[in-house]
Amino acid sequence: MDVDYGGEAGCLDPELLQLNEVSPLAIKSNPYVAEKLFEQWLSLPETTPLVKSLINNAKAGVPLNVSGATNSPKATSGNAIPSMFPAGSAPPLSPRSSSGSPRISKQRTGPSVLASPLRLVSEPAKELIPQFYFQNGRPPPNEIKERCLFRINQFFYGHPEGLQLLEFKPVTKEICKLPSFFSTALFKRIDVNGTGVVTREAFVDYWVHNNMLTKDVATQIFTILKQPDLRYLTHEDFKPILRELLATHPGLEFLQSTPEFQERYAETVIYRIFYYMNRAGNGRLTLRELKRGNLIAAMMHADEEEDINKVLRYFSYEHFYVIYCKFWELDTDHDFLIDKENLIRYGNHALTYRIVDRIFSQVPRKFTSKVEGKMGYEDFVYFILSEEDKSSEPSLEYWFKCIDLDGNGVLTKNEMQFFYEEQLHRMECMAQEPVIFEDILCQIVDMVGPKDEGYFTLRELKGSKLSGSVFNILFNLNKFMAYESRDPFLIRQERENPTLTEWDRFAHREYIRLSMEEDAEDASNGSADVWDESLEAPF
Repeated sequence: MDVDYGGEAGCLDPELLQLNEVSPLAIKSNPYVAEKLFEQWLSLPETTPLVKSLINNAKAGVPLNVSGATNSPKATSGNAIPSMFPAGSAPPLSPRSSSGSPRISKQRTGPSVLASPLRLVSEPAKELIPQFYFQNGRPPPNEIKERCLFRINQFFYGHPEGLQLLEFKPVTKEICKLPSFFSTALFKRIDVNGTGVVTREAFVDYWVHNNMLTKDVATQIFTILKQPDLRYLTHEDFKPILRELLATHPGLEFLQSTPEFQERYAETVIYRIFYYMNRAGNGRLTLRELKRGNLIAAMMHADEEEDINKVLRYFSYEHFYVIYCKFWELDTDHDFLIDKENLIRYGNHALTYRIVDRIFSQVPRKFTSKVEGKMGYEDFVYFILSEEDKSSEPSLEYWFKCIDLDGNGVLTKNEMQFFYEEQLHRMECMAQEPVIFEDILCQIVDMVGPKDEGYFTLRELKGSKLSGSVFNILFNLNKFMAYESRDPFLIRQERENPTLTEWDRFAHREYIRLSMEEDAEDASNGSADVWDESLEAPF
């Protein structure tokens, strides 16, 4: 062959040979093979005219157009580089994973040195991932935003200087869809400078541009109530909305002449909220806890219902009345603190001394009272809610900690027997037929159904509807006797009103009893207007 191709075969890039049957890596590792293959290709009869044609085109300035191997059935073999192997005689390639194959891992980022289109690798199309995190929440869709702005313009029309607090309440309820007693809290959150008015621009900036519009109600309430530098709610954060509730709700209007009891009502509502919602028990209500509870629904109900006593969750005045009067009955010296001897009188001496000792050892909950050996009002609220509704999870956790003497997370036979011994002694003193502990233990096993009859876990107790009766058997004699007798009338009442909790039924009975006692005292005194504040319950 008389073609002078110049250059050295050893400098040839093996990939330019375009041998699909042989790995370029194998050729690079053995340059001698590349030289022999290239010489053999040059010796083929169809190679000479092809090379001459390419040289002439290059001298004439015609762009090179070298076709490579193609999978197209229409490809012709006239200008194709011939394969080293006869048709159909190529040996099969060894299977390789896509991650380890040099064919996949080695890709050229640009065209070959010969400007041939044979080895061009197309860039993969970049997939645009839409933004999914927004620091201030997802922006509202344009349609919702425009609709909201239209409503805002209606409320702020004719008020170029902005809205005052009383004028702002319809905005809270109609545009923000929040309870009306959030109006003051929302107003002050927007009016950070205390000017006394909220302009349209300030409201749009806070509610629309801060994307409050698209947040769920729980997040909206959490954002409005919490302090800016905190990530949780405290007792103090709920006081502004409760003050407005007391000032505006028709069902609480009668309390406006007694501000001291307005404060007690607000405190009781807050304690009840944190008892049920703040499962960590640290006085810091998180957004997750707020979303998991039923407080938002109760707030909406309180805003719509004129009779506050129908809002059984948290806000019922009758429930507050029962809690406060029960505390007042035990607090004989009215220093707003009760000790062991006071608490042992609760429920007509229903509780055992051993369980009262455990309560005052502050095992189930640390007292907020700063006086040693004394229980404050908040501590009593937690106690009475736990005692009168042992079907709730906070109550089960409260009493489980009391019975778990060694704090190992399980209740053993010996721990339960320790508390039941006093119950057994009291039954003997009252000339009642005693029930030995072995029989009681079998009954408890049937009620709870534990995996191991040797101990009981908190999870197993929460999974049983009769767990409350288990604790009554161990330390509340009156309720133990009531459970043994099982009044058919009470059972029928429970079936008729399955939505009512044990606390709801207890509070209703006690409110009727306390009201009748108060009416009887008023009748015996001859006047309902004369009573001694230092001796009687303040109602």
